[in-house]
This record gives sequence, structure tokens and C-alpha cells, in this order.
Amino acid sequence: MDIREKVRLLPTSPGVYIMKDAGGAVLYVGKAANVRKRVSGYFRPNSRLYGRLGSMVPQVERVDCMQTSTEAEALIYENSLIKQLAPKYNVALKDDKSYPRLKLTANEKFPRLLITRKKLPDGALYYGPYANAKLLKEAVVALRQAFPLRTCGKMPKSPCLNHHIGQCMAPCAGKISGSDYAQIVSDLKLFLEKGRSGLIKALTEKMLEESGAERFEEAARIKARVEALGSMKKESIRYVPVEEAEELGSMLGIAGKIETVEAFDVSNIMGREAVGSMISFYKGSPRKSRYRKFRIKAVTGADDYSMMREIVARRYSRLVGENGRLPDLIVIDGGKGHLAVALEELDRLGISSVPAIGIAKPARPQGTPARAGGEFEHIYMKGRSEPLILPGDSKALHLLKRIRDEAHRFAITYHKGLRSALIGSSELNDIPLIGPKRKKALLKRFGSVDSVKSAGLEELLSAEGMDERSAKNIISHFKK
Repeated sequence: MDIREKVRLLPTSPGVYIMKDAGGAVLYVGKAANVRKRVSGYFRPNSRLYGRLGSMVPQVERVDCMQTSTEAEALIYENSLIKQLAPKYNVALKDDKSYPRLKLTANEKFPRLLITRKKLPDGALYYGPYANAKLLKEAVVALRQAFPLRTCGKMPKSPCLNHHIGQCMAPCAGKISGSDYAQIVSDLKLFLEKGRSGLIKALTEKMLEESGAERFEEAARIKARVEALGSMKKESIRYVPVEEAEELGSMLGIAGKIETVEAFDVSNIMGREAVGSMISFYKGSPRKSRYRKFRIKAVTGADDYSMMREIVARRYSRLVGENGRLPDLIVIDGGKGHLAVALEELDRLGISSVPAIGIAKPARPQGTPARAGGEFEHIYMKGRSEPLILPGDSKALHLLKRIRDEAHRFAITYHKGLRSALIGSSELNDIPLIGPKRKKALLKRFGSVDSVKSAGLEELLSAEGMDERSAKNIISHFKK
């Protein structure tokens, strides 16, 4: 597959593209409203590229892509990736041209996010510069929805319109504690410096922990943050050249091509609301139409092995019954135990000829510090007493990790949806006329039960679906 064929696999949506040479070195990072159209322009036979781009294009062997919801969002990621990766062929924007920047006023008690053209020694944090002022303004609008920091130059004495439309947490009126506000600022810094996917994952896992511990108010706050980020979310996709999937078979000692891969993971908190996921990859790229969700039916308690057994059995019992096409490889997110129960089910169904592997990090003794570069992944295989450890720079390993991580993401997302019903279980349950819809509207409007408690009649009536009788019931309930 030559580079032009690979480019045809890129999406037509907005996003950031990363061009690399044969050794994986990053050559160039760019953004586009239509990634495929923009990148194709570099490789047309009649393209006349001179100077740095003319020197770069013959070196490009692959193009990775991170999709975004808008071109404005891509602008933010482009800048952060250029800072992280320092591509050889990107031109640095010079300060003396007064390009716009993002300014986070970290020197203030309750920081703000602003656009500025001046970088001052004032203790604030500056991001950029950015080449497109119009797109930057669009990006800031989206960022303020996801990270509701104050915008006022001088703090008022009462909440302003921004608070009522959900774009400010009203620190001026004590609607949010200093520590909670600082957490939003910290999340925004992480977003601007490292990107969104890691932040969403961390928040989701924290939300599930709080919910599992029955700290529902904190879980509700985090859930609101995840939903706000989710409104901006588009999945990050890396289009993998076919060679990587072929290398996988060679590394694992599997004869024949590996084109279709199915991977499994389970997700639960102490066995509660347990679910499983199955995702499918074809020639190194996800096929979402083949993804499957499983709600665990036959297992009680926190028994991950039995849960894995159940979802593997359900998937392939149905596939065998329908005479469907089996995958070329099955990947289990887990170690020896998880793989063993999966192999038992495949053998029971008479399809033990399908290769299956487990992938997991080795257990680290308690108190042992993590390795500086992370732990090596262990690949568990049928008939091998010791795990296979692939080289850190192995393309096959990178593909396996992508597949495993996607199965984990899909399971966590499904689990989060089932757990969200528990988040609403709070003090609001005991108030007459406050059902699930009004409870959800109140938490969305005020962010926490504590804020609902301190709200007056007019504020309560501003919540969607609220009437005077219900609002008075809330006030009466909390006075008691």
C-alpha cells in the first residue's frame, strides 16, 4: 500500500494529522476542516511543493489522525502537539508578529481564560501563539462550556447571566469551593497541554469510584464535567498500515493473514453493574458496526474470570449458531486466568483452532515503584508457560495495545451509562414531587445537592420542569 492509498483511509471530518517517516519520526503536524482532502493535496502528481514542504513529502510513509468535532478544536490540539513533538518541518510562529494566545490567569484567586496578543511577566499561563484568531475565538466558546470559569474582570456580588446558562460556577456567590474551582483549572491546563482523551478517562474512572463509594454528590459533579467534555468528543483514530497487522501474525507465530481481530474486556466495581465489551478491528482499523455490548447475567460478585467466560461464550455460541465468520485472532484484556477461561469456552464450542491471546501488564509487588518508562506488556498464549514480551518499538505491539485499549474504553463507556442511574440516588430522592427528570434537571442546573439546598425560590424555578409547588417542597425539606 503506497502513501496515496493510505491517505484515502483518512476521515473527511475535522482533525489534526501527523506525518511520519519510515522510522516513525514526526515530520509535520497540521490541522484541517477535512483531513483527507487536505492531506491528499500533498501527494497529488501535479502538486508543486517547494522549499521545506517539497523536501518533506518524499519522506512521508504514514499519516496518523486525531479527529475532532470542529476545526476550532483541532487548532488547540495542533498547537499542543507541535509543542510536544517538535516536528522538523513546522514553522514556529514568532512572538513579534502579535499572534493571539490563550491566557489563563493563574495569578488570580479564581483564574479566567482569555485571548490576548501580549505576553506579560504577570504570573499568568500562556498557550500559543495561534495562527487563526477566528478559530481561536470559536475554540474558547467551546472551552468555556466544558470548563466553566468566570469571565468577569471584577467579581460581582451576585451570580451573572453566565452562571444561569451554565458557563460559570459563580465563585462570587460562593456557589463553588476554592478547591473545586482549582480542580477545574487543573483539568483545563491538562486539556490544553496534553489533550482530551486522557482527561475524560481520568474523570470517568473517578466518577465511577465516587459512585461506588456512594458519594453521589461528588459523582454528579464529575458526571457533569464528563458530559460537557463529551459534547466536544470525537474519537481519536490512528489509521494503521496493513503491514502492521501482517507483522502481528509473524510475531505471534500464527500462520496466515490476520485481518479481523475481536477483543474482549469486562468492567465493574466490586461486581456491581458488571458489563462486558467486544470490539472489532479489520486490517488495523476499528469497525464500530461490529462492536457488541454485554450486560453480565450469570455472575454475581466481583468474579472477572467468570464474567470473561460468559461474554466469550455468548459471543461465539451465537456466531457458531448463525454459521458466521470467525475472527482471525481473539484478544483478551487480561493475563493467564482470563485467557484460560476464554480458551475453555472456545474448546467447548469446537472452535479452538481460532488463535486467542491475553495481553496485560505484569503484576507489580506492593510498594515497588513503577518503572520510569512504564511496564512491558506481557502477551499470554496457548501452549506457552512464559509470556511473550514484544520489543517496545514493535509495530505489532502498538497495534495490540490500541485494540486492547479500545475494548477497555468501550466497556468503561457502557459501564458508566449503567452506573449513572445510581448517581441520582441522593437526598433529593426523599422530596415529594421530585422524580428522576426533575432531579436530573436540578443537578444539571446547580451542579450539586449543596447548591440546591442554598438556592432560593426564584433560582429553583429556573431549573427545567420545575413548578412552584415542587420548589417549595425542596425548600421545606431542607429547612427540616
